[in-house]
Amino acid sequence: MKKNIAIIMGGYSSEYKISLKSGNVVYETLDKEKYNAYRIHVFKDKWVFVNDLNEEFELDKNDFSVLVNETRITFDCVFNAIHGSPGEDGFMQAYFELLGIPQTSCNMYQAALTFNKRDLLATLKPYGIKTAESYYLNLGDTIDEDAIIAKVGLPCFVKANKAGSSFGISKVYKKEDLQAAIDDSFKEDNEIIIEQFLDGIEVSVGVISYKGKTTVLPITEIVSENDFFDYQAKYEGKSQEITPARISEDYKQKTESVAKKIYDTLKMKGFSRSEFIFKNDEPYLLEVNTVPGLTNESILPQQAAEAGISMEALFDNAIEEALKK
Repeated sequence: MKKNIAIIMGGYSSEYKISLKSGNVVYETLDKEKYNAYRIHVFKDKWVFVNDLNEEFELDKNDFSVLVNETRITFDCVFNAIHGSPGEDGFMQAYFELLGIPQTSCNMYQAALTFNKRDLLATLKPYGIKTAESYYLNLGDTIDEDAIIAKVGLPCFVKANKAGSSFGISKVYKKEDLQAAIDDSFKEDNEIIIEQFLDGIEVSVGVISYKGKTTVLPITEIVSENDFFDYQAKYEGKSQEITPARISEDYKQKTESVAKKIYDTLKMKGFSRSEFIFKNDEPYLLEVNTVPGLTNESILPQQAAEAGISMEALFDNAIEEALKK
């Protein structure tokens, strides 16, 4: 009997358009002989099932079911394709945990932790994971520009603490530009992190649970045409994403080891994609994404393809792993 799979997409953040693309790729890719796939749009003002005619049917949030032509549909598993809140920060994970519905991403605690850049880096530091020097600000704090620069130097990166797809991120070269960058980040979140600029090779590495085993995918080297790997570089072709990365065997082994250690230390499941920059021949962690882009152009599917894993196999495995739990 075919399983009913809800593919949740959209979300409440600036990343909703990218999420819709990811979700539609999952919908188009899943084996229709094995699964009944349903596109579920999750927005602040509505949670709806959208059929192939673009008709909308409201979800019952009490049990995450939907009534379609007098037939109530329930779901065996949820495929999470929501980038940002509420799909990547723990809210949907907690909701489905309470309802007892398996879902493809990590658990609630891991999602909340990894979505919070500051908390993630602080949690991993005692495990020997190297990170850039950083300075924290909350909305309403007194901004001491001299203290910030003394701590992290110039240039530096100003980042929204809980945001993805490079929203709310600026690279600052001069003290007089710091306030505008801080204001921009506060548009995305009420917490920000200001980080030291690391000048080195940037790489991205996917780690997934594949057939019951923690699997490190081939590493991608990021070469941005812009000043850093910003939104344009990620989604508008302003970068080269080279898989496998043109790095030494030593760099490769170090990155794989650290990425796997992060995944296992945090007791992750599902997809993850970690970003690193090399400094003094060591990988420094920037962030961990737990609902990475899932389009054909996205980094993690590129890495899976290099490892000989098709999109269909990648998505099918995610569902099978979730159902096992």
